[in-house]
Amino acid sequence: MALDGRLIETLDAAQAVMEGRLGGFAPEVGLILGSGLGPLADRIEGPVFIPFGEVPGMGTSTASGHVGRFVAGMLGGKRVLAMQGRLHGYEGYSAQEVAFPVWLMARLGIGTLITTNAAGAINESYRVGEFCIMADQLNFTGRNPVTGTEPDAMAPRFFSMMDAYDPALRALAHRVADALSVPVQEGVYLGLLGPSFETPAEIRMFRTWGADTVAMSVCEEVIAARHSGMRVLGISLVSNMACGVEGASPSDEEVHEVGLARQEDFCRLIAGILEAE
Repeated sequence: MALDGRLIETLDAAQAVMEGRLGGFAPEVGLILGSGLGPLADRIEGPVFIPFGEVPGMGTSTASGHVGRFVAGMLGGKRVLAMQGRLHGYEGYSAQEVAFPVWLMARLGIGTLITTNAAGAINESYRVGEFCIMADQLNFTGRNPVTGTEPDAMAPRFFSMMDAYDPALRALAHRVADALSVPVQEGVYLGLLGPSFETPAEIRMFRTWGADTVAMSVCEEVIAARHSGMRVLGISLVSNMACGVEGASPSDEEVHEVGLARQEDFCRLIAGILEAE
């Protein structure tokens, strides 16, 4: 997939296809389900499945465990549109291609985005299996989807990233987690391009910057969401300690194993947030 200066034209075509497939269903919350977290989409009621490949402008998800489809329906009493899998820069996609489905969600009238992922813990007080609510982000991908002229035609190119992760949604997530006895942290997320995991030296550097977790997604999605005026909640599953922390050497297999083990609490947490929102 290459947008090649046709971002707005391709979004128009994608919106038309999605609206046709949704048949009048108007989603209000967008969900992006990261590594090991895709099974939440299987709990959506009255699902409509739309493979990424059937939507103009959407790339194919090649990451392990990412199904690569939209799932629309009801979850936690809300009309949701979930991405069962996401697109990553390390798969070869540009920043705008990664952000494309978020802009598409905004076109469909979605005002709230919940983006999730698996992340490594830089903060040594975190434990594998906990969830971390994103308080802020450090975009170290070296990319920004709003560069160029077409995003400026969609919404002003200069916009504030203050409270990029909505304070009210973060507070709500804490209340729900407490009520469900699901352990959560809150911290600063750092996003990298990947696909190689970080070196111990990089992790030590990121810690001095104030980063608590690290992974290879989310930042470009959140920039696009804020560009579109969407409220954002970000939640990471701490799937591993970052490289060098307590002697850790992360692997893709570990990430998916922890996701499977924490699947039930993740589903309870997201459904609870939707019900309370």
